[in-house]
Amino acid sequence: MNIMNEIKEIKCVVWDLDRTLWDGILLEGDPVSIPPVMSNIIKTLDQRGILHSIASKNDHKAAMEKIHEFGLDEYFLYPEINWNAKSSSIARIRDNLNIDADSIMFVDDEPYERDEVQSVHGDIMCVDARDRENLLALTRLNPRFVTEDSQRRRQMYLSEMTRKRVEDEFSGPRSEFLASMRMRFTITKATEKDLQRAQELTVRTNQLNTTGRTYTYDELKEYIRSPRHDLLICELEDKYGFYGKIGLALVEIGADCHHLRLFLMSCRVMSLGVGTVLLTNIMHRAKQSGRRLRADFRNTGRNRPMYITFKLSNFKEAESTEAGELVLENDLSILPPYPAYLDLIVSVAHG
Repeated sequence: MNIMNEIKEIKCVVWDLDRTLWDGILLEGDPVSIPPVMSNIIKTLDQRGILHSIASKNDHKAAMEKIHEFGLDEYFLYPEINWNAKSSSIARIRDNLNIDADSIMFVDDEPYERDEVQSVHGDIMCVDARDRENLLALTRLNPRFVTEDSQRRRQMYLSEMTRKRVEDEFSGPRSEFLASMRMRFTITKATEKDLQRAQELTVRTNQLNTTGRTYTYDELKEYIRSPRHDLLICELEDKYGFYGKIGLALVEIGADCHHLRLFLMSCRVMSLGVGTVLLTNIMHRAKQSGRRLRADFRNTGRNRPMYITFKLSNFKEAESTEAGELVLENDLSILPPYPAYLDLIVSVAHG
């Protein structure tokens, strides 16, 4: 097994079925069984906030009936059980979960299947099923913190699947559907109880992260104690459930300038049109304080959507370094409104 001790955490384990998740080959009439150790691995990783899915060449109905029989069907999101190439199945799982390929682990007993996936998705970590019982000890499957949000991550995705189904059945304008969700967006200053989730966000959020920098728990703790900084955290909920804490911003408060050192937002909420609510609030706060607003941006190769977000919010490049790091500035002459279809709750004093 070629397992590298990489820093980036795994967000989803994708399982083959025959001789991988379970012992035996289902369609050959073998007595299929899931060893207790495998059930424990599935449930333990779930409690760590790591998702599960399936990429298996099998009969979908028979396989799902067997997984239901074992009492594990609720743990697998967007299972791909068909006769397609497993690389294409994993691509659909990745897109449905909206995560990066390099945060996926694929477990399969067949070298050919692992090689086929690796040839298409070079960033995916492929693991021989013979090593399945050792997974719980892997560094990339052991997040530093297990937060309340991470423990209910699977449930959040299940709620999202319900929302998607209801939206597909909704016949009116999208704005009416969004209004029907009764969203509530809350912005507060982070406290010590938020720091584990805040640190997790800096590690897990790659695409919608303005600098790509990660922060340790202790660094974030210093910022919440600093009179010169605001560490803001936001959360979202609607009538279908709780999205959790989905955004983070670090604002340095200067004599004449608010400087946005970090801004990130979970990809899961971007389709709801709430991705710029926190940024809009930061703009309004800077305007009310009479200070300028600046923001750092560092191109990570994945976060171009955040640069576009800044530009659409009237930020302009003010400084740059040879390393390609930018400082953008907003004259705050144009302040965007908040979406009309959500309730905004702000518990932050103006700096």
